[in-house]
Order: sequence, then C-alpha cells, then structure tokens
Amino acid sequence: MTLIVAPVRFPLDRRSSATLERAIDLAAERDGDLTVLHVNLYQNSRSITRSQLKRAVERKFGKLENARYVVRTGFLVEESILDEVAAEDADAVVIGRQQASAWRRIYHRLVDNPNIDEYLRTHLDCEIVTADVSG
Repeated sequence: MTLIVAPVRFPLDRRSSATLERAIDLAAERDGDLTVLHVNLYQNSRSITRSQLKRAVERKFGKLENARYVVRTGFLVEESILDEVAAEDADAVVIGRQQASAWRRIYHRLVDNPNIDEYLRTHLDCEIVTADVSG
C-alpha cells in the first residue's frame, strides 16, 4: 500500500490546508495511507499534541480513513520531516511550494547548485509532490 506524508503547520493555515487537500486526494487516488505530520520546534514554547492536530484536521476535512497523526519535536522542521519520511519508508511526501523554497535555501548552504527534488530522491527514494496554494 502507498504511504503519503503531509507535513503541516499548526494551527492549519491556507498553505497547510492546500498541502493536506493535495495529500488527501493523492492518498485517495492511490488507495493509500496518509500520515499528517506536525513538527514542534524545541525553540518554541508552544507544543501541539497529536489529539489537537487530529481534531483540527477533522474539523476542516472530516474524518479521514487510513490517516494517522504524528507530532515530532526537533530543531529544524525540514530535518524532522526527512526523518519521518525515512522512518516510515514513505512513497511520497507532499510539500507546499514555500516549503520547497525553504529547503532549497537550506541545502544551498550545503551544495553549490541545489536541486531539492533530486536531493530528496537521492536521500529518501520517494516521490516529491508539491501542493499549489492558490489565491
């Protein structure tokens, strides 16, 4: 079965909602499972629980079949996402365009000409799907 990971911010904003909508559609298209992921940052004083994340998603999208909710804690959102995708051996990760840009900036510090899709495919061996945020 296909596993899709969708990293989101909390509270759910327009970008997170677009990412989730694309991930939900993708999971339905592929008859797959969905992991909704939120990263609590060590440096922030606010921590979100798995229950809070689940309630917020279900308020917006209704009960999602074949969905699980994961909250990780880390210093860097991107690193925590990579860890979760690798740990779950996900088939695809859905990220927003802004998230892709943030990853490019981070990896630009590591390599001269970063191609984030290529980097992620090389290190994670999964499909990268970019959600489009309109309006």
